[in-house]
Order: sequence, then structure tokens, then C-alpha cells
Amino acid sequence: MRLAFVLAAIFITACGPSDPESSLSGRPTGEDRYPLFPVESMTPGTACQNPSEYRYPEHIPYCIRSVSSALKKKIIKTYDKTFHYTIGSMPRNDFKIDHYIPLCMGGSNDIANLWPQHKSVYIHTDDLEQKLCLYMEQGRMKQVEAISYIKLVKNNLDQAQRVELEIETNYGHL
Repeated sequence: MRLAFVLAAIFITACGPSDPESSLSGRPTGEDRYPLFPVESMTPGTACQNPSEYRYPEHIPYCIRSVSSALKKKIIKTYDKTFHYTIGSMPRNDFKIDHYIPLCMGGSNDIANLWPQHKSVYIHTDDLEQKLCLYMEQGRMKQVEAISYIKLVKNNLDQAQRVELEIETNYGHL
């Protein structure tokens, strides 16, 4: 059952949502001002290549958080310019620069793994990230499964509650 769900999650993540650059509006929107999910062509997600340590029973490479203020500003400017968002004119505390593949799951600090995430998105994803990493730490979940789940939810917020129930059913309560 786990493998079937993970494969379905990979398929959904790969096939949907549609590439925002080819959609009618030209981008995913939060009232046309900010992205509701990372734009795949800009933020495909990357793994840690120069780990400071290895974590969990699976020995996942871990990179220490290292994203400069200049890089954060560059990411916001790039998303604004490329997709005509207005993130830069919105309150900065409404956004964080999110690691698409979280550091605790072996993600990198590379620009290809970072995107401006609005608070209306991270209220649905932050707790799930922590839970998935705890499952990995306990050896109850593999990295590939955790990444599939978090990508699925970050790209399909409407699936968050269903995914959380699925995880608890398949992996048990924390």
C-alpha cells in the first residue's frame, strides 16, 4: 500500500498541477500576487551535495541552513519579474524563502530548491514537514517517501488533510 501511494504521489507531483508557464493565466496565483506552489521550471528542488553531516537510519545528507538575505531578495525579485507577481511590494513577514525539499529531508540551499512561500501556504506545510522528518528519524519512513509526500502537498494544498490521514494510517501516530 505504501509503495502504491508513493508512486501515485510521484505521478501527481510530476503531472500536476500543470506547468504555470503554460497555463492560461501564466502562473499559479494568490490573487495574482504570489505563487501558491513552487514553479517547477524555476524551483525543481535539489538535494544536499555538500553535507555537514548525515542523519537518520538511512544516513541522509544534511546541509546546514545557509540562505543569505541577498539570495532571498534575489529569489523574490526573480519570481516577481518572471511571473509578474508583486511579492516585493507585499509585507516581507508574509513570506519566507522555503526549501522545496526541506533540509531535514536532505534538501539543499541551492537557488533551485528555494521559493517565496506565502504564509497561507506554509500554515499547511510546516507541521507536515516536521512530522515527516520525525518519521524518517525513527526509521519508519524512507527519504523518497517523505519527499514525495511533501512535494505532493506543496503542489496541491487541497490534498494536505487527506495526505496527513494517509500517513497516519500507513506509518502510525507520532
